[in-house]
Amino acid sequence: MLQFAMETSPYAKLLLSAMKSSGCTVYKDRHFSCEDCDGSVSGGFDANSSQIVLCQNNIHQQAHMNRVVTHELIHAFDHCRAHVDWFNNYRHLACSEIRAANLSGDCSFSSEINRFNFGLKNHRQECVRGRALRSILAVRKISHEEAGKIVDEVFDSCFNDTAPFGRIPHTNKDAKFATRHYESRDRYHANV
Repeated sequence: MLQFAMETSPYAKLLLSAMKSSGCTVYKDRHFSCEDCDGSVSGGFDANSSQIVLCQNNIHQQAHMNRVVTHELIHAFDHCRAHVDWFNNYRHLACSEIRAANLSGDCSFSSEINRFNFGLKNHRQECVRGRALRSILAVRKISHEEAGKIVDEVFDSCFNDTAPFGRIPHTNKDAKFATRHYESRDRYHANV
């Protein structure tokens, strides 16, 4: 399923290309580890080893694998381009969690429908905020109130940071357009 995601998911393909362009080439055998995990965790990014852990016992469908790979690749992309201080700066962690929830499909309309979560006004923002908050609480020993305050402080700028997609990809079609746009980014400037 990991191999299939890396070869066919437009989200993953764009992130892998962007990381390579940033000098952080990703190798499946080096940067991914499929392991059994506790609880209902689906994956994680280990900044110390620059490795993505995929919880093979909790991922049972290809669509879920695609979302988890994309989510964790966003953390890896942030680690590469922004030199995130994962352990000492909770704002950095919050920002990457907001970006991952927003750009990976975690809060897409179809994902929310599958969870029986419905809403219209600012629903995506609330989903992203909630998922980022839960992710921070899962990996850091801080209070719910402190985590919420940190998420709120960085939310707007991080929610609007859509790199390398250029905009929020709501569907695979959007991700394919973003990939095409990303790959042709230098053509425009070369002709000016």
